[in-house]
Amino acid sequence: MNNININQIISYIWGIADDYLRDVLVRGKYRDVILPMTVIRRIDALLEPTKGEVEKVHQFLNEKGMVNQDAALQKASGYVFYNTSKFTLRRLLDEPSQIRENFETYIAGFSPNVREIVQKFKFHNQLETLEEANVLFKLIERYTDPDLKLENLTNLDMGYVFEELIRKFNEENNEEAGEHFTPRDVVALMTHLMFEPIADKIESSDYLIYDGACGTGGMLTESQNFLKELAANKGKKINLGLYGQEVQPETYAICKSDMMIKGNSPENIKYGSTLSNDHFPDMKFDFMIMNPPYGKSWKVDKDALTDPISKNIEDPRFEMGVPRANDGQLLFMVNMLSKMKESTEMGSRIATIHNGSALFTGDAGQGESEIRKWIIENDYLEAIIALPENMFYNTDISTYIWILTNRKPAHRKGKIQLIDATSLYLKMKKSLGKKSYELTDEHIKRITEIYTSFENEGKSKLFNNEDFGLNKIVVEQPLRLSIEVTPIRINEFKKAVTDNSKKFRKIVNKEEEILDILNDILNGNISMDYNYVSKTFIEQAKKREYKFTKNEVKQVLEFFSDRDENAEKVIKKKSKNSVEYEPDTELRDFEYVPLSEDIDTYFEREVLPFKHDAWIDYSKTVKGYEIIFTKHFYNYDKLRELDEIIRDLHEIEENSKGLLHLIKREVQPD
Repeated sequence: MNNININQIISYIWGIADDYLRDVLVRGKYRDVILPMTVIRRIDALLEPTKGEVEKVHQFLNEKGMVNQDAALQKASGYVFYNTSKFTLRRLLDEPSQIRENFETYIAGFSPNVREIVQKFKFHNQLETLEEANVLFKLIERYTDPDLKLENLTNLDMGYVFEELIRKFNEENNEEAGEHFTPRDVVALMTHLMFEPIADKIESSDYLIYDGACGTGGMLTESQNFLKELAANKGKKINLGLYGQEVQPETYAICKSDMMIKGNSPENIKYGSTLSNDHFPDMKFDFMIMNPPYGKSWKVDKDALTDPISKNIEDPRFEMGVPRANDGQLLFMVNMLSKMKESTEMGSRIATIHNGSALFTGDAGQGESEIRKWIIENDYLEAIIALPENMFYNTDISTYIWILTNRKPAHRKGKIQLIDATSLYLKMKKSLGKKSYELTDEHIKRITEIYTSFENEGKSKLFNNEDFGLNKIVVEQPLRLSIEVTPIRINEFKKAVTDNSKKFRKIVNKEEEILDILNDILNGNISMDYNYVSKTFIEQAKKREYKFTKNEVKQVLEFFSDRDENAEKVIKKKSKNSVEYEPDTELRDFEYVPLSEDIDTYFEREVLPFKHDAWIDYSKTVKGYEIIFTKHFYNYDKLRELDEIIRDLHEIEENSKGLLHLIKREVQPD
């Protein structure tokens, strides 16, 4: 890529916006004109050399009465798109007085795939405004200037132009940090990690590549370029099908135009939400690569996926669980895993990038943890690579590449590799937005070597799958209650029964009898034995020909009870050989026990010495998974010795002697 040429082109296009749109549109609306005009000029420039041949073929087919002309016109243009109008952008300048009418005729002359792109930009909405401001002609004139040679750019270069323009527009509009694009150095690393390990398995065959959050299509086209070169070096001839889906209309339009220009099928790029409107539900792919949105709500998708009757999400892709509504990034990973090929020897390989939330957010039993559990227990996860910060245009957060497959080689089965690549980067001479670090070819080669060598040293650490699993156990302690009848509590009891007669229907109009029984039992004292009071209350009531169940007595005694660590434990159930105590919910605690350790052994060592009467409620034990990356690569910085700190303080004190006197002298008035 020629950086100077790219930057010149970006500056030129940005200058068009500043020169001609400043007094026509608010700055936040510049993109509504500049992006579609850039796409149109790019396509127009590519079609110029074959314009005469397209016109000739179109006229001939019309004379023959041919309705379906697509194939012939595509052949004549040399692309999967064409324009049958008599205009090019340059020719539009020949009739300044008819500029808008002719421009609309020109747009209407494009093939349907280009017209859809223009429609997604909603460019027609801007034409009247541009005409009224008398700038449409000037815009076309500047876009056809010989200095703007968009036709000379490669598709990769054009991708940089679009992404930098969109980045600048996002900054102008204060777009949220999650709306970012994937730099090509990160994409290059992802393609190396995805393809190099299986290079020897590539055959002369057809392969399908998928990106369910394809943006402008950079990941797809870079994967295509890398895999084709890899296959060619192995003497293999392959055919690739690129498939993608994008929810943002502008980036969808740019992606589709890029696919057309490169000769890929634009029909394989679909518009809409991958989560709630999957356009490839029955397809399986050999390779999948993605940078999904993270830290972004998926509530709209959740509402669309939720069955109105059952209130459940019935989509089979997400049957293992779903994350909370404020971040749906893991659903994109699950979506890819649902599209893995099971019938081929190579299966499927996935490279996807996420922030730290995907590693550890969600407690055991919650959606995020359930997804990680499903992924790890199915042995899909090969490796996670921690990238340097400041790698993206619009965000400086920590990011991680996940490599997944359903065909792990034998030496990786049951294993997960973590790679710390946070220190492998080159500081850029000039930042692009928040991107101030980049990966060189050497960095990419080094990280790939660490990954393929699969060694447990340095920046690479190997773990068993279960090392990231844990059992969340519920630790209970017995409820201890004392009982006391006081005037305040009597009033609270009577008021509650009166105000909520439905809840206390079994004891309504029996308040005085109940209080008599309690007074007989307690005789004005405090009882430290809830079990004795409860049992005696039932016996005394029976003598007075009142029948109360144990639960009704519990309902009454709640008004006269206090938690007291010196009281007797409250018995829940008693049998001949055992006693079960009522748990105190305020003392309930949770422990996280590694899957590699026996729960009872852990409990006896870590809990019982400090809570001698605690027990585990095994019915509430939940298995979860989390990957605390920094825990495994934390470098402890040894604290300085006290003597060294004292010496430094003495030195500072010595150096500062007389400084205060000097300052006072300087500020003294004459």
